[in-house]
Amino acid sequence: MNALLAPLTEWAEYGAARDILKNKGRIHVTGAVDSEKVHLIQGLTYDVPVRVIATYSDLRAKEIADDLKALSRNVFIFPAKDLIFYQADIHGNKLTLDRIRALKRLLSGQPVTLVTTFDALMTPMPPKSVFENNILDIGKDSIIEEKAIAAKLTAMGYERNYQVEKPGEFSIRGGIIDVFDMTEENPYRIELWGEDIESIRSFDIESQRSLENLSAIRVFPASEMVLSKADINKGLERIKKEAAGQMESLRSAFRTEEAHRLDVTVRTLIEDLTELGIKTNLEGYIKFFYDETCNLCDYMRNDDSVLIIDEPLRVREHVNAVSLEFADSMSSRLEKGYILPAQAELLTGMEEVLAKAGKLPMIEVATLEEKKTLVKCDLKVNITAKTMPGYKGHIDLMIKDLKNYKKLKYRVMILSMSRTRAKRMAEELRDYEISAVYSDDPLREVLPGECVLKYGALSKGFEYPLLKFAVISESDYLGDRNKKKPRVKKYSGQKIKDFGELKVGDYVVHENHGLGIYRGIEKVEANKVTKDYMKIEYGDGGILYVLATGFDVIQKYASQDAAKKPKLNKLGTKEWTNTKTKVKEAVDVVAKDLVELYARRQSKEGFVFSKDTVWQKEFEELFPYEETEDQLSAIADTKADMESGRIMDRLICGDVGYGKTEIALRAAFKAVTDGKQVAVLVPTTILARQHYDTFTHRMKDFPIKVGMLSRFRTAAENRQTIQDMKKGMVDIVIGTHRLLSKDVEFKDLGLLVVDEEQRFGVTHKEKIKQLKEDVDVLTLSATPIPRTLHMSLAGIRDMSLLEEPPGERLPIQTFVCEYNEEMVREAIVREISRNGQVYYVYNRVNNIADIAANIAKLVPEANVAYAHGQMNENELESLMMDFMNGEIDVLVSTTIIETGLDISNVNTIIIHDSDKFGLSQLYQLRGRVGRSGRVAYAFLMYRRDYMLKEVAEKRLNAIKEFTDLGSGFKIAMRDLEIRGAGNLLGRKQSGHMEAVGYDLYCKMLNEAVMKLKGNKPDVSDFTTQIDINVDAYIPAEYIVNEVQKLDIYKRIASIESRDEAMDMTDELKDRFGQIPKCVENLLKISLLRVEAHKLYITDIKGDNGIIRINMKKDAHIDALHIPDLMISQGKDLNFVTKGTPYFLLRYPVSGIVGKDEDTLINKLINLIEDMTKWLYIPE
Repeated sequence: MNALLAPLTEWAEYGAARDILKNKGRIHVTGAVDSEKVHLIQGLTYDVPVRVIATYSDLRAKEIADDLKALSRNVFIFPAKDLIFYQADIHGNKLTLDRIRALKRLLSGQPVTLVTTFDALMTPMPPKSVFENNILDIGKDSIIEEKAIAAKLTAMGYERNYQVEKPGEFSIRGGIIDVFDMTEENPYRIELWGEDIESIRSFDIESQRSLENLSAIRVFPASEMVLSKADINKGLERIKKEAAGQMESLRSAFRTEEAHRLDVTVRTLIEDLTELGIKTNLEGYIKFFYDETCNLCDYMRNDDSVLIIDEPLRVREHVNAVSLEFADSMSSRLEKGYILPAQAELLTGMEEVLAKAGKLPMIEVATLEEKKTLVKCDLKVNITAKTMPGYKGHIDLMIKDLKNYKKLKYRVMILSMSRTRAKRMAEELRDYEISAVYSDDPLREVLPGECVLKYGALSKGFEYPLLKFAVISESDYLGDRNKKKPRVKKYSGQKIKDFGELKVGDYVVHENHGLGIYRGIEKVEANKVTKDYMKIEYGDGGILYVLATGFDVIQKYASQDAAKKPKLNKLGTKEWTNTKTKVKEAVDVVAKDLVELYARRQSKEGFVFSKDTVWQKEFEELFPYEETEDQLSAIADTKADMESGRIMDRLICGDVGYGKTEIALRAAFKAVTDGKQVAVLVPTTILARQHYDTFTHRMKDFPIKVGMLSRFRTAAENRQTIQDMKKGMVDIVIGTHRLLSKDVEFKDLGLLVVDEEQRFGVTHKEKIKQLKEDVDVLTLSATPIPRTLHMSLAGIRDMSLLEEPPGERLPIQTFVCEYNEEMVREAIVREISRNGQVYYVYNRVNNIADIAANIAKLVPEANVAYAHGQMNENELESLMMDFMNGEIDVLVSTTIIETGLDISNVNTIIIHDSDKFGLSQLYQLRGRVGRSGRVAYAFLMYRRDYMLKEVAEKRLNAIKEFTDLGSGFKIAMRDLEIRGAGNLLGRKQSGHMEAVGYDLYCKMLNEAVMKLKGNKPDVSDFTTQIDINVDAYIPAEYIVNEVQKLDIYKRIASIESRDEAMDMTDELKDRFGQIPKCVENLLKISLLRVEAHKLYITDIKGDNGIIRINMKKDAHIDALHIPDLMISQGKDLNFVTKGTPYFLLRYPVSGIVGKDEDTLINKLINLIEDMTKWLYIPE
C-alpha cells in the first residue's frame, strides 16, 4: 500500500468501513475538510476499479480532481450538460470532448475515477449499448470501403472536412483516410491499397506529418447520441404525434401564436434531420429517439464500482436549485410554444437517481455531522482531521512545528513539486536537527519522529492528530504562488498561412505588378508540356498568369478596412511602380524616425534605479493571482531597464485582462521607493477612475499617496492635487490628457506610464514626447502588435508581448442560437441570480432604447440601462460608473464596450444579430466576459431567415470555428494585428499600408530599417524565373482540394535549401501518397531557382535543345573564373558577350518526353553547381 495512505489503516473504524463497502453497504464519514477528504476517499477505495465522485459545483469538482491526480491515476472530469441552453445550434466542443473521453475509459473496463457534479447524474443519456455498438475497430487485416466508412463516421457524429484540423473531423482523399478520434491526442491516418489497408499511422495536426505506425485502432463516437435511420424515423413519428396533440390543445385555448411557433420549431427539426442531416440540438428530444434512457449510474458495473457523494447537504441544495431553474424555464417555454410536454420532464429527480444507484456501494463525505443523510447508511463514523496552516514562505514557523512533531513522535511527509527542491530541503532540515530523508520509493513508510520528503502535489496539507500523521504540501510552505504551471503551447505567429485562406475572388498583391483579383489555378499546355499557372485579373480586364513556381512574390491583400474595396492596378502602366516608390519614401521616413529616436535614447543618460527592496518583495507578494510566464519576463525586463543607465522606452502589448496593469504597478512602486514621482496617463475618465481604484487598493498598506486629475474631481480637488504634485507630496498621479496641461508640474518625475497609447491623438503624442525626453516610459497597449511589424521594430523599441491568458480563466461557454426571448430572459435571470451583471450588445443607436425597454419588460426584476457613443460624455461616464459599481444589472450598449473596460462581475454577454459582426469584433466582444474564476457565457443570437438557408449555414460554420477558439481565433488575430499596425504607425502611414497591402508594407519597412542600421538587405530586389520544357505541376487527382494545392505551391515556391526540399518530399509522400513525376520536377525546379538566385540569374528559358541563362547587369560574381566554368562544361556551354552578357546551354533531344525532361534538369543542376563553384562570391 502507498506510504501516503498506510497510516489510515491504523484508524479504528478503517477495517469496518472497508468491509461494509465490500458488501455493497453505505457509510457516512464526517470530520474531513479539503485535501484530507480526497486522502480519505483514496484510502478507503484505492482498490475499487470504478469510482464516481459527485459534488456540488464545477469548481469543487476541479479541486477534487486535481488533488486525486496526486494520489491516483486515470482521473477524469465528467461535466454536466447545460440542459437549459441545449437549444443552441452550436455549443463549445470541450464539454463533449471531456464527456466522451470519460465514457471511453469507463466502457473500456479499465480502472477509472470520474469526478462530476450531481446534476450530471440527473441528465438522461442514451442506453449503454448505443455507445458500445458504435465503436469502430480497424486493424491491418480489415477490409475498408471508402463510401461505407464515410457513412459510418458521419453516423457516429464525425464531420467531413478536406483537412482534419480538430477532434471530431475526418477526411478522405485518394486512398488516404484521416480521422481525429474525440478521445485521442493525435489523429489517425489510414492508407489504402484498393480496399486493403496498407498502413495505419498517427500524425501531427500542425504539420500534418506522420508520427508512429500502429497495428490497430479503435475509433469512438464523436457524439453521445448516435442515431440509426430507424431511430430517427421512429423518433420523428413520436415527435409529430406529440406536437399534433400539443398544438390542438393550444389552438383550443385560442393560443394560435404559440401553436404556430411550435409548428415551425418541429418542422425545422424534421427538415434539419431528414434533408440537411444536421444533428445538433437533439439532447432535448432524447426521450423520443430511444425507447428507454439511462443515467451515468447505469454505465457503472455493480460488482466493482462505488459512488461517493461529497458534502451531501450542499449537493441537495445544488440539486434543488438546478431542478427549480429547470422547472421554471420549461413551464415558461411550454406555455409559449417553444417545446413539447415530454421535454419538460427531461430531468430525473434526485430520489430516482439514488434509487437507481441502490445496488452500488456508497460513501457520503461531509465536513460537519448532519442529522439527515441522503441515503440510509450502515455506518456513521467521524475522523479527527485538521487542515495545515499555511506558512506562506515563513520556513522558520514550519521548522518550529516540525520540531514539535518530532517531540510528539509524529510521522511527517512533505510533498514537493520538484525532486531537486525536495532533496535540497531534506539536507537543509537536517541542519536544524530534524531527521529528514528524501525517498522516491512510494512504498517507503514514514517512521515515528521522522520526516520524509517525496515528489507530489496536494492543494493543502493536513494532520490526523489521533494517528500522529501529518502531510505538508508545497503550497503550505511556499504559498499558492509557486504552483507548477502547465506547459503552455505558445500561439506562434506562423498560424496564419496566408494562402490557407485564399479563395477565388480574393484580392492579391504581386510585388512587381500590383493589386489584382485571384481567379484560380489554370493548367496551360504548350509544346506537350503542362504547367499550372495562377490567374490574376487586373484593372481594365488585363490577365496575368504567374507560374506555379513563382508564388513567393504574391501575398493576400490585407488592409485595415476589410469592407472597403481596393482599387485594382492596370497591367503595363507606371501606376504600381509609382505607388511603390511613394510608399518606399514614406517607409524610409518612418525607418529614419525610428532609428533616430533609438540613437537619441541610447546617447542620453537616465536615472539608475536601485535593486528591489524588501518592500518591493512584500508589495509583489500581495498580488492575489499567479503571474503568467509572459508577465514574469515582462516584469523582469522592465526592472532591468529601470536599473540600467539608459532611458527606458518599453511597450507592453497584451489583450485586456492579461495583466498589463500589474507590470505598471510594480514599476511605479519601484520608482516611488527611490523617491521619484510617477504619472499615469489614460485616455478616458472612466479608465482613470478604474486605475485610481486599482492603484489605491494595491498601495493601501504602504505610505504612498495616489492622486487623480480628471473631471470626476471638483476644480478645488484638482487644484489641490496640482499643488501637491509641485511640492512632491503626491507620489503617483493618474489622469487623462489634463496631465499634459501647461499648469501641471512635477517636483521630480521618474516614470511615465501611458495606457492605451493608440487612443491618443497626434498633438497629445507630441506633448507626451516632450514630457518624456529623459524620463523612463512604460507604454501599455491592448492592440496586438503584428509579428511581421514586430520584426522591423525589434531593437528600436523594447517590447514585451503578453500572449498567455491568466491561468484562472475558465473557457467561455459560447452558444450560437436563433434569437428567442425566452433564452434571453433565462440567460439574464441565471446571471443575476448569481449576483452577476450582463452586457447586451445591440449595434443600432436609433432604436436601442426600445430594445432596453423590451428587456426590462422581459426581466422586470433587473435594472436595465442603455449606452451608446452618441450620448454626451458626462452622461455616458456616470452611466458606466453606475454599471461598474454594480447599480445596473443589464447594460444594453453598442460596441463601445469593445475596448478598455475591465469589469470582472460581468460574466454573461448576449450579442444581438451576431451574424452582422466580423469575427475579430466578436472575438473582442466575447473577451469582455470571463475575467474571473467563474464560468462565463456568451450568447451569439441571429435571426433565422428561411430564404438565407445556405448563407446562414456558411455563417454559422464560421462562428462555429470561432466557438472552439480554433481557426476563427487565427483570423481574428490577423484582423486585429492589421488594425494594431495602423494605430501604431499613425493615420498617414495607414494610407500607405492600404496602397500596397499589409505584408508588402512590413517587408519594405523591414528592409529600410536594416539598410539604415547598416545591415545589408537581401539580394532580392529581383526575381528568378525558370521556364523550361518540363512538366512541373500538381495534378488534380494528387491534391484534390484547391486551398491545399495553393498552400503546397506557395510552400514549394518558398523552399530555400536542400534540407527543406527533402522535408517537403517526405511531407507530400506522407500526406498524399506516392509523388508523381511532375511534382518531383516541380521540387527540383524550385531548388534550382534558389541556387540560381544566389548567382544573380534573372531567368532560365528555352526549348528544343537550347537554354538561355540571363544574369543581372550588376551581378556580384567572380567574372575572372568564367573561362574555368567554360572548360568544366565543355562544348555544351557558350558565353555571349554582346549587349548584356548571357550563357547558352545545349542539351541532347531524343523526342522521348520523360527522358528529355530528365536530361534537361540534370544538365541544369550540373551547370548551376559548377557556376556556384567558380563564380559565387560569399556574402
